[in-house]
Amino acid sequence: MTRNLLAIAMVLLGAAIASAETQQPLRVLSYNIHHGEGMDRKIDLPRIASVIKSVSPDFVMLQEVDRNVARSGDVDQATELGKLTEMHVVFGGNLKLGEGDYGNAILSRYPLSEVENRQLPNSDGGEPRGVLSASVTLPETHGGKTIRILGTHLDHRPAETDRLGSIDVITDFVAQDERMVIIGGDFNAIPASAVMKKFREQWKLAGSGEFPTVPVAEPTRQIDYVGYRSPAPIAIGEVRVLDEAVASDHRAILAALILSPQE
Repeated sequence: MTRNLLAIAMVLLGAAIASAETQQPLRVLSYNIHHGEGMDRKIDLPRIASVIKSVSPDFVMLQEVDRNVARSGDVDQATELGKLTEMHVVFGGNLKLGEGDYGNAILSRYPLSEVENRQLPNSDGGEPRGVLSASVTLPETHGGKTIRILGTHLDHRPAETDRLGSIDVITDFVAQDERMVIIGGDFNAIPASAVMKKFREQWKLAGSGEFPTVPVAEPTRQIDYVGYRSPAPIAIGEVRVLDEAVASDHRAILAALILSPQE
């Protein structure tokens, strides 16, 4: 009997190890696209799409996305980028610009559901900001779990009041969710700021150290991040800032997250 139990245990252990070894990392990209306008002042969505496709991401959190806005040719940029990258897409508008909208978008290799866009604190007439949320069920190569994806863009003004309040709103937004949550966005805050210190109280950032994303020509400050919260351990693969300095006024940041195999 003891030998049989030992044999079963060894088989189960072997299966677990094999599952961990074959588990593919989730490649997550956060990118402020500056409504598609590059440093050469050209609005070029195919160029943005090329930057995205160059790293084969599973999820992309986009900020500063126009939808049917005159300055960018009345194009639904989220939908167009979805077509160009062959990814599923959702959009959350936070600011009206003429007849169009301006906000965040999420691109996904897998279908998205439970989409919700929540407004963030906006004091003293600041630019409205929001956090866009969607759920996705991963394929077995990524563990087969259902997770939640958030994309956000925080207030840009010097005072930290709205950014600090936004961290509270975002954290409360997912407080009752027991699934893994991945967030990406332009936080307009450096790692040593009170904003990011508060964020790290409830969330973890992908990667240790700093990954400067602005100014785009020669980055010296990180204000764009990928983070997560998870009931199970997460291993971090590569984290890097893309070497592209023309397509937008931010560089994109990529993180590879390796989820624990399902029990």
